[in-house]
Amino acid sequence: MFAVSLAILVLYIDISSRHRTDRDADIVIHWELIYFDSVPDALLERAVSKRLEYEHERLYTNFYGLFTRDGHYVDGDIRTLPKDIPTDVAGKTLNHTLQLRDTPNAPFVRAVIERRKDGMQLVIARNLTHDNRMREATVSAMIGGGLVVLATGIIGGLLLSMRQMRRVRAIRRVISRIASGDLHHRLPHGGRDELDLLVHLVNHMLNEVERLMGEVKSACDGIAHDLRTPLAHVRSLLVRIASQRDTSGDTHAAALVMQARAETDLLLERFSAMLRISEIGASQRRGCFAGVHLETLVDEVAGLFEPLAESRNIHWVVRTAPVAAIHADRALLFEAFSNLLDNAIKFAPDGGQVRIELSNCGSGPRLDIYDNGPGIPVGEREAVLKRFYRGDQARRLQGSGLGLSIVSAVLRVHDFTLRISDACPGARLTVECWSRSLA
Repeated sequence: MFAVSLAILVLYIDISSRHRTDRDADIVIHWELIYFDSVPDALLERAVSKRLEYEHERLYTNFYGLFTRDGHYVDGDIRTLPKDIPTDVAGKTLNHTLQLRDTPNAPFVRAVIERRKDGMQLVIARNLTHDNRMREATVSAMIGGGLVVLATGIIGGLLLSMRQMRRVRAIRRVISRIASGDLHHRLPHGGRDELDLLVHLVNHMLNEVERLMGEVKSACDGIAHDLRTPLAHVRSLLVRIASQRDTSGDTHAAALVMQARAETDLLLERFSAMLRISEIGASQRRGCFAGVHLETLVDEVAGLFEPLAESRNIHWVVRTAPVAAIHADRALLFEAFSNLLDNAIKFAPDGGQVRIELSNCGSGPRLDIYDNGPGIPVGEREAVLKRFYRGDQARRLQGSGLGLSIVSAVLRVHDFTLRISDACPGARLTVECWSRSLA
């Protein structure tokens, strides 16, 4: 914008100065024509000679030429009649094309041709060479100075933008950590501009969000913890009642007590899972992270669940490829992989198949778990990662609806990604074991 504005300014000054110079020259030439119009035709040649003598003393400010009807030279210091100037019209600028008698170099002039009543043609030209040089020098100085100012402005703008971009990159790094769930971070500040004002507002908002989330989490954890104790007491009482009912022989009452025990166990399982999710979410500090060999970890988890798969005649396939060690919490990954395999066995039919594959991609290790169960509909793949959500296929199976929520919480701590797709038939759950956070 500055360069365009400078070009427009230079163009305006050049056009304006040229127009002013031409107008002043036309005024002088107009008065010269008034003088010659007052001279009789018979004395015109003598009047031109006198004007030439006067101009010689003034270093050739004006030039004159007198020509016949057909353009032959009669008198004056203009040797040839200009061909590109119409007669009896306003003046025209000649850029070093006017041929003079005593001057080898053609000057920059403003010229007019007047045809007199007797057919003679009078040419009057005003020398604008000095004015043209001054105008060109002014325009050149403005262009040169403008380029220097433009270069200085570009360099200064780059230096200022580099400083601002460093701040923006630092803010982006912190925002990526906050977006991954770590609300303890705050945007860096240090300047005194609009960006710093925005940073302070965002930090204040984050403080409020963290405070409100902390209050909600504390309330939920408190409810889960407080209810778990009385539920455990209720379960103990139900066990005692069941033992007494067994001796009395009341089978109907014993069945009701067993059903109450099962519902109580389910509630206790859900409260334990809720507290575990909160515990995992609070462990954002990554203090227990270390090098983890995924081949060994996957083999251990698969070996733990293989007897359960054999009890249902499920074809159990484990394929692990050598992959690079990752920086992670081994216990949390063990828990997450265990939940994924437990779900795969739970939803696979008797005599079905579960396949576990550990492979190496361009970005890092990847774990794929396949089953040939009913699969997860596309519309439910985001919802199954939320707490207590149970799809239509899962309602017939016992569970708390928190298994995949625990997996999601563990992977969120590691910045890993869980993707759900079709196995045709069944479901395919893919764990991408590489960080997705921005550097």
